[in-house]
Amino acid sequence: MIDSRERFSDRVADYVRFRPGYPPELVSALFEGGVDPAGLRAADIGSGTGIFTRLLLERGVAVTGVEPNANMRAAAESWLQPIEKFTSLEGTAENTGLEKAGFDLVTAAQAFHWFHNTRTRAEFARILKPGGRLALIWNRRRLSDPLQRSYDALLRELAPEYGKVNHLTLDDDEIGQFFATGKMTLSCFDNRQQLDFEGLLGRLRSASYCPSEDSREYSALVAKLQQLFSRHAIDGVVRFAYDSHLYLGPVAR
Repeated sequence: MIDSRERFSDRVADYVRFRPGYPPELVSALFEGGVDPAGLRAADIGSGTGIFTRLLLERGVAVTGVEPNANMRAAAESWLQPIEKFTSLEGTAENTGLEKAGFDLVTAAQAFHWFHNTRTRAEFARILKPGGRLALIWNRRRLSDPLQRSYDALLRELAPEYGKVNHLTLDDDEIGQFFATGKMTLSCFDNRQQLDFEGLLGRLRSASYCPSEDSREYSALVAKLQQLFSRHAIDGVVRFAYDSHLYLGPVAR
């Protein structure tokens, strides 16, 4: 099996073009209660190509993106380096290389399922300031939506890695263990993409579990994806619906 740190090395271009962003309301929820974003330091762990990092930077937060994958980190640096408050660092969730008690906020967007373990929890507790908060964020495909149900069935049929690395297998109890007892809040926000077939295929190719393009599974997957698109498209696009989840609170120590 490919090292999780290298899974996205050949998928960066599709990740940049076709992965969804996050709702503005979700980002705003990090600063409720009169918190001034411009006064905060955040560590975005598993920051990838910088999709969530940029949303924090746009609010005035000083952000250090920590990413082990060289190709994804380079994409983020190319995109975000002109922004004054952005810093990029090679590191892992278990060993970020960041200073002790240096951050008001630790975030992990679409990444925590790769590194939820006791070493990560200890590292988050180490780098957070007293009173700092942890935010775990996912765009979860809305399986109540007919398109998403069909898409999920297609992945289960023709993407052998899907069941092994799908973040939907991580339950709330496992997530809750990272937070101080009784202090975690969960908020849910509507999110969606409008995708033509190129976008839908690119969204699939951006996923770590997508079969390699020279495989038999990939050819079959693309053919069935075209059929799925034809059934669900309206005016040449499909609505790809998500529930964006924000788990927020002080980290367990």
